Amino acid sequence: MKHIKKTIQRLISLLILMMLFGYSSTVSAKIEGCWAEFYEDAQFKGESFRLQGPSFKRNLVKEQGKNWDKRIESILIGPKATVTVFENKNFKLTLKEMAKHPVLMKSLGITKQDILEDSEIILHPDSKIHSFGEYNFYHKIRSLKVECKY
Repeated sequence: MKHIKKTIQRLISLLILMMLFGYSSTVSAKIEGCWAEFYEDAQFKGESFRLQGPSFKRNLVKEQGKNWDKRIESILIGPKATVTVFENKNFKLTLKEMAKHPVLMKSLGITKQDILEDSEIILHPDSKIHSFGEYNFYHKIRSLKVECKY
């Protein structure tokens, strides 16, 4: 009986910690095929790191012991992963804020399409991005999400 009581107390403690500190992707079950591999050079060359999804990186300054801020140039994406890359830290889409001020946008020559293209890129499962230069996103990635298709 003591053993069961202790086990229940530990489970309750774990649930409380998860609620207080947020549910972490490291706690969730790994999904086969939900991953992305990031490279510093075009054509999947140079240094690289791999993320198992789901994973949400608000910044890339200390990713796996290195500074990857604005260094990612090519990506391989697993068959069950969707990757969203952002030009800004913390998944912010700062140019989207300009959409709330159409007069300012027009005076600066910024279109709604520019805002969508320059702020984030959504990459689908099994994608191979040989170079972000093709997307006018050369060395701009500062935060990212790897989401899983269940």
